[in-house]
Amino acid sequence: MHAVPPLEQDIADTTVAASPAQAAPQNSATPASSSGAHASGLATSGAPVRDLRRVGIHPDYWYPLAWSHEVKRGKTHGVTFAGDPIVLARTEGGKVFALEDRCAHRQVPLHQGVVDGESIRCGYHGWTYDCSGKCIDVPYLGRERLPNGVRSYPCQEVEGLIFVFPGDAALAEQRPLPGLGSVSDPKYKTRRFGRPVKCHYSFMHENLMDMNHQFLHRRQMGQMRARSLGRRHGDGWVEVDYTFARMAGQQPLGEAIVFGQNRKTGGHNDKDVMTIRTEYPYQTLQIRNADQTLVMDLWIVYVPLDREQRTNRTFGLLSIRKPGIPGVMNLAWPLLVWFTERIFKEDREIVEAEQRAHDSQGADWNHEVFPVINDLRALLREYGAPDQVVGVGTGDTAVIRFWDSRQGNPLAKT
Repeated sequence: MHAVPPLEQDIADTTVAASPAQAAPQNSATPASSSGAHASGLATSGAPVRDLRRVGIHPDYWYPLAWSHEVKRGKTHGVTFAGDPIVLARTEGGKVFALEDRCAHRQVPLHQGVVDGESIRCGYHGWTYDCSGKCIDVPYLGRERLPNGVRSYPCQEVEGLIFVFPGDAALAEQRPLPGLGSVSDPKYKTRRFGRPVKCHYSFMHENLMDMNHQFLHRRQMGQMRARSLGRRHGDGWVEVDYTFARMAGQQPLGEAIVFGQNRKTGGHNDKDVMTIRTEYPYQTLQIRNADQTLVMDLWIVYVPLDREQRTNRTFGLLSIRKPGIPGVMNLAWPLLVWFTERIFKEDREIVEAEQRAHDSQGADWNHEVFPVINDLRALLREYGAPDQVVGVGTGDTAVIRFWDSRQGNPLAKT
């Protein structure tokens, strides 16, 4: 155990995020200062800051909850978002819709029922709900005595992903779906990947954005040294540029496929630039070569599954530019998949170890020194779901870290 108290539990660090109203305009990019303060007006204060690992992801965004192939025609598929059960259903006509995954009658999961035309029929008593969640039939009551229905969620299907808006449905039209990189560009071949990872989503954001962890991947990539070129901030986003030098070891074939060139040991590939961006709540990673050609384009998001948000499901779209010779990418694709899986496995194991350390300590004891990650942590705190204080004036005050996105009601106390 540490001999000193965790810094971030006692005082604010140097990167306290400004409110969205105070932040810079969406398309502005303000250089960061050497202190790591957020470009949109971060200030040092003595006020306590939120334990980032207890900040819930904000529900008022579009999140993919399933791949298209998981929701079969005429079938249901049960998923969760931060502990809220949601059923996805595809009608015989191919339309996908999303409802609260529990019947209003006895609360049994609707995904155990059947798709009936453009509706779901509960598998217990046959109560039937249309795409809007309205109860349209109770076989033994008659239509003039129908009860209330269940909650429906805005739902869209794009590029093989089924997106759901789990927060305030009135905001869904105001908040567009995220751009998905180069997935629709025929010049690129895209790998769709992801699986559950047993950690808070913030660990995933930090892992991708902090390229100083290349030592972790030394067995896969050799000894690589990252160099940060600079970072930028705006309203709801943080990004950083890197270049890399190979200090020892051989270039893996998977990397050669991406760059289409031999990057030798000791070489400084300063013209190959990697840009990593968190635009809440999504992340992107792009690599441009010396010719400024976009050779790799990653879009990724981490969707909390459980109420405590200690497990997330990753949804990633990794697009690689095809080489000039037809068919070469298809031949090399299995090797690229193998290479990226091994990298992802190492990342998954290390962030799960971070989560276990947090849980054993009972708090976030990170002593972060990298300004880019301090900027990122401030962003995730500010744009995450707000804590709620309940019981004020009753003598039983509690801070609510995670709360029910269906009703806005507090569920878990700390």
